[in-house]
Amino acid sequence: QVQLVESGGGLVQAGGSLRLFCAASGLTFTPSAMGWFRQAPGKEREFVAAITWPADLTTYAGSVKGRFTISRDNAKITTYLQMNSLKPEDTAVYYCAARMSRTGLYDYWGQGTQVTVSS
Repeated sequence: QVQLVESGGGLVQAGGSLRLFCAASGLTFTPSAMGWFRQAPGKEREFVAAITWPADLTTYAGSVKGRFTISRDNAKITTYLQMNSLKPEDTAVYYCAARMSRTGLYDYWGQGTQVTVSS
């Protein structure tokens, strides 16, 4: 059974930093990409960042570029999201996801971790 488990969320003041972790288990081979998405109250889920295997190509949403950094662990199917200069509008539930094919939809999702940024 495939599981993605996120951790690292919490409450932080504006301008602060948080580091999110996502560990995958049960995958029979490495994903093509892993990504982070977020959903704020009353809003649709949106893309935040993604990183590919094995090329380490990264993409970011414009709203987080320059503030967030996605990375991964070569030894484990784990991805990280370093979030700096956090703003109240970054408040959301953050979800980790894995995509097994080179393109298309993400196949597996975590349950999410809450990030709250106070002003």
